[in-house]
Amino acid sequence: MMSAQIGPAKVGPVRIGPYVLSSNVILAPMAGVTDRPFRLLCRRFGAGLAASEMLAADVRLWDTKKSRLRRDHAGEPSPRVVQIAGFDPQMMADAARRNIDAGAEIIDINMGCPAKKVCNRLAGSALMQDEALVARILYTVARAVSAPVMLKTRTGWDCSNKNGTLIAAIVEDCGIQALAIHGRTRADMYQGNAEHETVAAIKARIKIPVFANGDIDSPERAREVLALTQCDGVMIGRAAQGRPWIFDEVNFFLQGGELRRELALENVRDIMRAHLEDLYALYGDETGVRVARKHLSWYFRQHPGQEALRNRLVMIETPALQLSTLLEHFDTVG
Repeated sequence: MMSAQIGPAKVGPVRIGPYVLSSNVILAPMAGVTDRPFRLLCRRFGAGLAASEMLAADVRLWDTKKSRLRRDHAGEPSPRVVQIAGFDPQMMADAARRNIDAGAEIIDINMGCPAKKVCNRLAGSALMQDEALVARILYTVARAVSAPVMLKTRTGWDCSNKNGTLIAAIVEDCGIQALAIHGRTRADMYQGNAEHETVAAIKARIKIPVFANGDIDSPERAREVLALTQCDGVMIGRAAQGRPWIFDEVNFFLQGGELRRELALENVRDIMRAHLEDLYALYGDETGVRVARKHLSWYFRQHPGQEALRNRLVMIETPALQLSTLLEHFDTVG
């Protein structure tokens, strides 16, 4: 429960290395979601940072279309962030150097992903079981690049092993310059409610910028979490799916204490159209249509009663028909 506020929510600028973020509300990296079109969209709506999808540290796996697209930062505003995942310190350091050489400006290390296919390789949140290995990875990567390195993690491995506070001290000692914490353990996956009391304890122990993550789905909730944890910022993940304008809503509320008006349908239409066109341009027709389907499902999740239209849109095979069907819908309801 989060009934008591420790103090006022922080809304000031956040610095990560040489970069002062435009907002302390940032986008969480999400595999299969935070591709370049979605990152650009969230940045346009005020996300202060938007990291790439997770990229395996093993460079032998990079010679695929999927990996090449994940390393594509064309048109992205500074600072550009790439998230890497792995278990071998030297391999992680090499991946960090290569990404900086390719245009990344901040490296984000993934120690928060709870997915079995990641944890089974002792990567992601599985690393929290081995604090010595965590230290070796962070120390090696931080010294391999001149760019800032940040970390995404969880509160611990399970409810009996909440070692997030201990790992946070390791993080600061190793030279990591920012930390994002999901308020769940790895065993929790995405179930139940995120708890931010542990996040507050972590923030109280270290001086580097800390971002609270987990179940932040409204402007009011963002302010509540900031006040409880005294973190420097918040990280929004699933709540941005189908609602990338949440960053504008949260920024507006944190700065002035008032809620934005609900977006007009014509604005939603224009956002969706531009997003779909960017997806088609990046992925090509066939893959672009497939990727667009999940975003359309998320967009229409915000508007109950549109299940029939959503079901039609996810069955369409061509960009022209997918887009025209969407626009016809808005012409009808407008």
